[in-house]
Amino acid sequence: MTHRFAELTTAQAAALLAGPRTPVLLLPVGAIEPHGPHAPLETDPIISAGMCARAAERLAGSPDVRVLILPPLPYGVTEFGVGFAGAVGIGADTLHALVVEICSTLASQGFRNVVIVNNHFEPGQVATLRRAVDTLAARGVRTGYLDLVRRSVASRLTEEFRSGSCHAGRYETSLVLADRPDLVDTTAMSALPALSVDMPAAMAAGHASFTALGMDRAYCGAPAEATAEEGHATFATLTALLLDVIHDQVS
Repeated sequence: MTHRFAELTTAQAAALLAGPRTPVLLLPVGAIEPHGPHAPLETDPIISAGMCARAAERLAGSPDVRVLILPPLPYGVTEFGVGFAGAVGIGADTLHALVVEICSTLASQGFRNVVIVNNHFEPGQVATLRRAVDTLAARGVRTGYLDLVRRSVASRLTEEFRSGSCHAGRYETSLVLADRPDLVDTTAMSALPALSVDMPAAMAAGHASFTALGMDRAYCGAPAEATAEEGHATFATLTALLLDVIHDQVS
């Protein structure tokens, strides 16, 4: 049984709406941007996809809910990575339009339970996704959104994540090591000194690029301390958070 929505035939998609289980579609969102000299550009989409896969597997035997994963939106609002090779950003209005149109189209067919799963926390990205959820609500489409930067949610994550000094650091690198260890340059990772940057405070002060934040190698935190074990533990927490949103969506 596939967990990927786009692998269904049109007949199978239609059958979801007539079946006894409520379909919930997960939309993984991220960005393609630099994550230090050690982690892949697609770090954020990898984490979002990993969460979705685990949630779908956890609920595979549910008699009430059928969770399927939509094709991801790997591109996001990525202004802080300017000047670094490989940063590929789209505008806020483009992302907003994509999310709103995808969810509206699905809702018009009867797939009214979509949950957005984002792991790119640049202010423009977060604000745009919140705006998209509000736009959809105004159109009568209730869309779930796991907002990991909300204080009540972030409090359940690791110390480095809560510190705000966590771009391509121990937190994110551990998650990639848990899912795609082949994409982490562990030699480069092990040689990186810890770098403390309070990203939320610096962003609020008007600094608008990794370079302006003092992150001249596009990372902060402590990537050398990353482990796959921590990544698996963090994925377990992230999955539990996502399951909460899924259950709220259908309640």
